[in-house]
Amino acid sequence: MAKNIAILAFSGGLDSTISIDWIKENYGYDVITLTVDLGGGQFSNDLEKRAKKAGALDCVILDVRKEFSTEYILPSLKAGIIYEDNYLLATSIGRPLMAKKLVETAYKYNAKAVAHGCTGKGNDQVRFDTAIKTLSANEPLEIIAPAREASLTRDEEKEYAEKLGIKLPGVEERVYSIDRNLWGLAIEGEDLEDPWVEPPEDAYLITNSVDNTPDKPSYLELSFKEGVPIKLNGKNSDFLDIIEELNIKAGDHGVGRVVHVENRLVGIKSREVYEAPAATVIHEAFQSLEKLVLNRDQSRMKNFVSNTYSDLVYDGRWFSGLRENLDAYCKSSCRYMTGDVRIKLFKSKCEVVGAKSPYSLYSYDLATYSNDDKFKHGSAVGFIDIYSLPSRIQRKQQVHDELTD
Repeated sequence: MAKNIAILAFSGGLDSTISIDWIKENYGYDVITLTVDLGGGQFSNDLEKRAKKAGALDCVILDVRKEFSTEYILPSLKAGIIYEDNYLLATSIGRPLMAKKLVETAYKYNAKAVAHGCTGKGNDQVRFDTAIKTLSANEPLEIIAPAREASLTRDEEKEYAEKLGIKLPGVEERVYSIDRNLWGLAIEGEDLEDPWVEPPEDAYLITNSVDNTPDKPSYLELSFKEGVPIKLNGKNSDFLDIIEELNIKAGDHGVGRVVHVENRLVGIKSREVYEAPAATVIHEAFQSLEKLVLNRDQSRMKNFVSNTYSDLVYDGRWFSGLRENLDAYCKSSCRYMTGDVRIKLFKSKCEVVGAKSPYSLYSYDLATYSNDDKFKHGSAVGFIDIYSLPSRIQRKQQVHDELTD
């Protein structure tokens, strides 16, 4: 009789590698590992060898960078999501796609369960489990989380690997827990857990320190069509290629570092370090263009939508009706998001130095204080009289005037 199968999200690191044996021993299932490549160069070249040496029945590797950029990053960009005004949500938008591929692979192999390496106090367990339960609602899958179920500490995981004779490069030296994809890195652990301690330089992987950045600024021009980045420095490029190129260019200038104490969904605060060079540049450019083409009411509604969308994604509700509704609004708000943005990169700063759009609501003739001014100043008197009418009436009828006492 054939054994049941579990599909395990596999990075090749310590957590996922020992999970193979743990699942076999505690559930009696065969394990097929699934590596979902979201970009960022996070995986080694010997994943299949590592997985099978650890006892996996098979190893599946999927390159989903294109899907990630167009179906997950791009909607997030159009929504302008930044969690608590700091975090550009790289990990958060990657998890639902990984969960989707886990479910698809489980159905393909007639697997009974899916598994991941999340702990019991992080956000990712919620993101994975919620997405998996939602996507498999019609054909439910069992969810296995060895680190959560066994409450394994990192030291215990190392001992487990040692007993199995598994040697992983960097296990003894690596201090930080790192999640990496095309849109950015999330780094936590050890020294970073103390909010009083300045993050050491060795915590950063893709951005230079200010001391090691070029002494001359670099200028970039990013072009958009209906909210989609389509050109970098005048060259037509795929969105995926633009992200990869900007990660290098902006990273060289030290752009995209964030140190953030954030509110986790499970109710605790955590101190995180993030690197997001390309995401920082593209968001800055996008928002500067948005300021040109949206009026005040649209901008304020967009801020509300962005905050709501950010919470949905951070909290693991990507596959929800509300997010789909908000996508429709964001698509509409990007109807006139076409134009060019000039950006200056220098000493860890990303500065928008110019923006233009054929749909810009900015009028030089109305804004200028020079002789070219076309604004009708005399109209202001009547406008102010009507504008101030409610407050004048209320003061006469309801407000005690201390000035006349």
